Amino acid sequence: MQTRHYKVWPEGKPYSLPPAEHSVYQNLVDAAAAWPDRPAIVYYGKALSYREMLDQVRKIAGYLAGPMGVDANDRVALYMQNAPQFVISYYAILAANAVIVPVNPMLKGGELGHLIRDSGANAIIYGDERAGEVHSVWEECNRPALLCAHYRDYIDPETDLELPRELEREPATVAASRAIWADALRSDHPAPVHDRAPTDWCIIPYSSGTTGEPKGCLHTHASVNATARAYPDWVDMCPGSRVLATLPFCHVTGMQHSMNLPILTGSTIYLMTRWHAGTAARLLEEERIQHWRSITTMMIDFLSLPEVGRVDLSALQAVGGGGAQMPEAVAAKMAELIGLEYVEAYGLTETCAPTHINPPAAPKKQCLGIPIFDVDSRIVDPETFEELGPNQQGEIVTHAPQLFQGYWRRPEETEAVLLELDGKRFFRTGDLGYYDDDGYFFFVDRLKRMINVSGLKVWPAEVEAILHRHPAVSEACVVGDPDPRTGEAVRAVIVLSPDVNPPSIDDLICWCQENMAAYKVPSSFEFRDTLPRSSAGKVLWRSI
Repeated sequence: MQTRHYKVWPEGKPYSLPPAEHSVYQNLVDAAAAWPDRPAIVYYGKALSYREMLDQVRKIAGYLAGPMGVDANDRVALYMQNAPQFVISYYAILAANAVIVPVNPMLKGGELGHLIRDSGANAIIYGDERAGEVHSVWEECNRPALLCAHYRDYIDPETDLELPRELEREPATVAASRAIWADALRSDHPAPVHDRAPTDWCIIPYSSGTTGEPKGCLHTHASVNATARAYPDWVDMCPGSRVLATLPFCHVTGMQHSMNLPILTGSTIYLMTRWHAGTAARLLEEERIQHWRSITTMMIDFLSLPEVGRVDLSALQAVGGGGAQMPEAVAAKMAELIGLEYVEAYGLTETCAPTHINPPAAPKKQCLGIPIFDVDSRIVDPETFEELGPNQQGEIVTHAPQLFQGYWRRPEETEAVLLELDGKRFFRTGDLGYYDDDGYFFFVDRLKRMINVSGLKVWPAEVEAILHRHPAVSEACVVGDPDPRTGEAVRAVIVLSPDVNPPSIDDLICWCQENMAAYKVPSSFEFRDTLPRSSAGKVLWRSI
């Protein structure tokens, strides 16, 4: 274990934290006991106290365990945008001793169906704007129990904040066989006795791989609590802090920093369903927000506001992000405007968010940060696994308490990403990097073919597999191009079938929009007669 980073370790902080001895759900129970009347969530002008939230969590847990038939260790899919119902559902699933399967609400029916079938989820809680996608795969997914929520139920009707379209719409019609959120809250089914231990299953977020099929990352209550409990000590989030939540809760960074961390510390979440720079500016100023974690594209949008120089940001104590490196010019503009350095971090779905964060008092630009509490991170030769020294490029491997148990029902793929060093279990990140003489880690390239679009992972093999279903596509290769706004953009290089009339680019875009999440849709298409291949017949995607 290299300890060079100890020289820049946050002053007064221990190198190690004791593990949590309880479940993630217990964090909410403890917060509600300590601060029952404090707002847990403020959602477009309407507050929900910790007492109210815990009461609703228990009612939904009772409904899950009662009419919906959810038992201990059953998987429940959570297919919803950021809203109070997401938070309530998340903790209700845990209260019912079940396991959360968070689903990106941007996914289409076919993508949703794969996650439901693969996880074996027997229930889905979803936002009503996703009803069409849910119903399109309901039969083929063994008819899971359904619970439908309408986000608008939790806003202040008199709010003058700009509302996203999901909050402007009328509730979708729900068939009689589907349960409605309001009815579930009125039910009188008792919540089951919560009996989860730290080693029990907690959540299965999905991370795609080079095979093109998303893989579930099995986390326990211990691994989820490990990162949630590390954050407050690192960023000094105190009870009663005000946190702006703009990152999606379906992904581990938003879930951990902007949801689980505030609840752990008894703080208040100012929640946005959709990113809107103007709304964020108002909340930052009017609500005196202290903590905000974002991504590069959000910060660029925010700094591009014509009136940004007049926004009072004096309450902010910490701002940072991850997913894609912050361009130096943007970071400099932000530091000049806000008076704070943008603190970058690094983590993966397999580690339930960060393993590395820049020390707040000494961050380096375009840097992954240093290993945080109890994290042993090294650089190894990706072929021989020989450990390398400072400023030598190799694969980043990590041993940490937040490391997942493995890929859900994929033992061979789990075995392929784990290795043993000095008697410890290390995860092969697939990322190439190095650490400098001070122990800061830097990203160089990817062994995997992942494309990073505004912090969202796009796996080329998955997009290629979908493109191959188009009747006019004979072959496809998907690569990432640099993009100043999103970090990377998806480009599809296509060989058309000679037997079919060639589609226009607009036709291809429309077809892609119907068959994959918006962030996966290629922003550009290139047509070629052939794709370059190696002597073994493999497509040379790097040359493309």
